[in-house]
Amino acid sequence: MRQKRTQIRDHRAESALFFRRALVSFIGIAILVGLLLFNLFHIQVEQHQDYQTRSNDNRIKIVPVSPNRGLIYDRNGVILAENRPIYSLEITLEKVSELDQTFADLKQIMGITDEDIANFQKERRRTRRFKSVPILDHLNEKQVALFSVNQHRLPGVEVKAHLKRYYPYGDSLTHVLGYVAKINDRDLKKLDKEGKLSNYKATRDMGKLGVERYYEELLHGTSGYQEVEVNSRGRVIRTLKYIPPIPGKDIKINIDIKLQQYVQNLLTEYTIDPKTGQEIIKYKRGSIVVLDPKDDAILAMVSSPSYDPNLFVRGISSKKYTALLNNPDRPLVNRVTLGIYPPASTVKPLIAVAALTEGVITPSTTRNDPGWWQIPNSTSRKFRDWLRWGHGRVNIYKAIEESVDTYFYQVAYDLGIDRLSTWMNKFGYGEYTGIDIHEESKANMPTREWKQARHKRPWYQGDTIPVGIGQGYWTATPLQIAKATSVLVNSGVVHRPHLLKNIIDNKVESPAKFENFPSITGVSPQTWEIAREGMHRVLYGHRGTARKAFYNTPYQAGGKSGSAQVFGLAKNQKYNAEELEEHLRDHALFTAFAPFEKPQVVVSMVLENAGGGSSNGGPIARKIFDHMLIDPPTETPAPLVAPTKVTAEVR
Repeated sequence: MRQKRTQIRDHRAESALFFRRALVSFIGIAILVGLLLFNLFHIQVEQHQDYQTRSNDNRIKIVPVSPNRGLIYDRNGVILAENRPIYSLEITLEKVSELDQTFADLKQIMGITDEDIANFQKERRRTRRFKSVPILDHLNEKQVALFSVNQHRLPGVEVKAHLKRYYPYGDSLTHVLGYVAKINDRDLKKLDKEGKLSNYKATRDMGKLGVERYYEELLHGTSGYQEVEVNSRGRVIRTLKYIPPIPGKDIKINIDIKLQQYVQNLLTEYTIDPKTGQEIIKYKRGSIVVLDPKDDAILAMVSSPSYDPNLFVRGISSKKYTALLNNPDRPLVNRVTLGIYPPASTVKPLIAVAALTEGVITPSTTRNDPGWWQIPNSTSRKFRDWLRWGHGRVNIYKAIEESVDTYFYQVAYDLGIDRLSTWMNKFGYGEYTGIDIHEESKANMPTREWKQARHKRPWYQGDTIPVGIGQGYWTATPLQIAKATSVLVNSGVVHRPHLLKNIIDNKVESPAKFENFPSITGVSPQTWEIAREGMHRVLYGHRGTARKAFYNTPYQAGGKSGSAQVFGLAKNQKYNAEELEEHLRDHALFTAFAPFEKPQVVVSMVLENAGGGSSNGGPIARKIFDHMLIDPPTETPAPLVAPTKVTAEVR
């Protein structure tokens, strides 16, 4: 019997299976295509702006543009700080393929050093992309020409011109103007903290000291920027947009450069070397400040010795900076505002004002001076007067005129340290003067609390006595002495010493405005007159300590000298300047004003280790007054030579 054949393939089942698979595949493809289309729609339509911005960020770069720094003029319009073009060799990293080879070529062609390369590597870390980094500054004409010939061998390297700060009067104004120098990491952190970093993206230098630092925001200006299109290699194709920077404002300061140089010359000695015949210049250690008492505008401010600020603008070498830092004459210190000295006898007229107002003495109070004073009812040591045999019968006028120490020992004892320090605070001692530079010390007006905190000891009566003659724990800066003298001249009106005179914006000058400190009240006009008359007798009295320096002046003035001890004398030890090393001799102090009736000038100075204040400071003050109040000399002023014999007898 024949069997039925078994069917091997089920075409119907295969067809159904294929259909199902094809349907699933089609649905999957459709879903994927749908997702692709949805994603394309999302990218091209919904996120079009975002991706266009990202694309532009890769194609368009924002390049900051630094503003021109404002200029600084003296009160008469003489330029004191200007911007001069300099050429620097710079590398744009994005344009260089082999940096090491570029360094090697630059060593051969331009003579760069390993130190230059190290500075470059340090600078590049804080430089934005597509911005050139300097490797060699202050190129001369020969170097520029040499680079131009070899520029084809150095892709990505170029010479750029920049404006760099320049101080035409060099060391004459360093401690007034300060200087600008390269921005460092500490500056960047400070700018970032203050929210000003964006304004310095294109700036290389900023003010470091003096007026340059204090008025940095005013002088710097506002950065601009330009939008540039770059290719894939980072090269600029074209500029799309340019927003110009706003230059810094120009300013005028109260300094008179002619007076400044004249005063500086008074602290300079010129001698001739007998062997070589060459001129030897020696700078005296000291400081002089000249104020206009009407508002305490600073007309001259000299600290000697000084240094050339242009060294720091260019980038001072470590060797030169170390030499300045280790110089025993401390040229880096602004002695006018940071020099700290006992104010010595210059404060006696101010203490007289306090004593008269507090009723400790009267205009007729008279005391006998045997040449020493002792705390009443005690067996303590005797406090000596500078005149060993004493001054005889002394009233307040004579006490100021002859600088009688014993009279003011008694005054200080009667006032006590609490009232004494409170009154001297009113004159500005122990406080910032308010001058518009940051480099200033408060010095020290001693109090009970200060001694307890500083020395962990209570205040004793014996501590008060030397304070009565401006010694002991009391210290002051020359500017504080000048300000206090101005307060006395103005019968208690307290001005703020200031350097800024006018702000120049689009050639329009606006005067600077400063708020005064609270005036001293409760002092009678007679009391102020007594103190000023005492200072007048210092210069013109029969026994005035500075009468020789002001003999036969065509104007009348008032002043007070002082000699500040550098070290304490042992019991029964006598001071002999000729037996001491120079750095142990007394400092000479002098403060004065003129003309007497309507003062126009206040001069205060400290001459380090010069000896007597009257014999050394008086002639300098006289020269300055003559220069300002009489017709100024047409020739360069002759330098003042210190006396060969230094004495401590007259102060």
